[in-house]
Amino acid sequence: MNHSRTFSRRATLASLAGAALAGTATVRASASEQHGQHGRYGRTVRFATFNASLNRATEGALVTDLSTPDNAQARNVAETIQRVNPDILLINEFDYVEGGGAVRLFLDNYLSRGQRGARPIHFPHHFTGPVNTGVPSGVDLDGKNGVVTTPGSDAYGQDAFGYGFFPGQYGMVVLSKFPIDTRAVRTFQHFLWKDMPGNVIPPGYYSDAARAIFRLSSKSHWDVPVRLGHETVHFLVSHPTPPTFDGTEDRNGRRNHDEIRLWADYIGGHSRSAYLYDDKGVRGGLRPGSRFVIAGDQNADPYDGDSYDHAVRQFLDHPAINLPAKPPASAGGVEAAKLQGGANIGQLGNPAYDTGDFSDTAPGNLRVDHVLPSKGLLPGRNGVFWPTSDDPLYRLVGDGTTVVTSDHRMVWQDVRLG
Repeated sequence: MNHSRTFSRRATLASLAGAALAGTATVRASASEQHGQHGRYGRTVRFATFNASLNRATEGALVTDLSTPDNAQARNVAETIQRVNPDILLINEFDYVEGGGAVRLFLDNYLSRGQRGARPIHFPHHFTGPVNTGVPSGVDLDGKNGVVTTPGSDAYGQDAFGYGFFPGQYGMVVLSKFPIDTRAVRTFQHFLWKDMPGNVIPPGYYSDAARAIFRLSSKSHWDVPVRLGHETVHFLVSHPTPPTFDGTEDRNGRRNHDEIRLWADYIGGHSRSAYLYDDKGVRGGLRPGSRFVIAGDQNADPYDGDSYDHAVRQFLDHPAINLPAKPPASAGGVEAAKLQGGANIGQLGNPAYDTGDFSDTAPGNLRVDHVLPSKGLLPGRNGVFWPTSDDPLYRLVGDGTTVVTSDHRMVWQDVRLG
């Protein structure tokens, strides 16, 4: 990607409206259904990421909502997944429940039931695990209110390892039609920020006690190996903290940058990844030549928004990543930028590539959700599920005023093992 080239939204809206058609009601069969099952060599597999906003304000509320098949938002999330029909999917902002009960309820009560004419979708395999959000640190991380250890308040969230009102809020889950090698999963929930060489921890902001225990990952970083026939693709998933909700020290922007850097180093060979250690104490990064797909709500746009030092470009400029000829796009993103105006008008990024429908005052709509294949994987079709207002499925995204499903859009990328 040539980052010296910028885009004027005002100038490109008209030309992009007719070109960016991916990610609407035209998405029907999944890649595995189009090209054959079992992901054998040369077959195509659809990877996707979706910040589905299946988080709740109180612990246990998600289980309550998913215990019946009639929660409106959960039905919209399920239908969106059914319409895009990915083979391997990361869901961000899915509250973690120990034992996986919430995941099974969503699979049984929502995905296995066709929603409003969509076909049911079945994921025989899934992985979820604990995250740092809402886990008390036992230290006054923000230097305010002392150490807060009672869940349920903003002050508690500020002192947690990752912001959350209770342990597991804003968690993650991977769903797959293909087997997951669960014994080989690597997680980096406990990796300490201070142990990253050259980190960008804000100077002088955190106390010595805070720096000593501060975990880098605001949720977790997971390397989830998926078996595609005789091949393995590592699904590298995470959800870095938003680079906002802080002060002039930019602590969240800096953390977001280094959360993204963790994966950039992990895939960067021994010289870059040797310092890393996972939650089992195993050191180092991904073996050279391994194939992978990086996915998640990175909370970072390559041109716009508040990210620190264009954080996501650590991926987009990475020599191990094989970018598609064009990023996932939609016509709905173009339409939304035009109709909503505000901060969208002055942005540099291409609105067809937006994946988040955010405030029009600031920051505007952004490209923050990414699915990026490695060298050794051949990128094919892709898209952002963002229907236009004349599409029957527009009801799943809305106009941005009322969030009917999520303020993020599903992003998908077909890849072929080549």
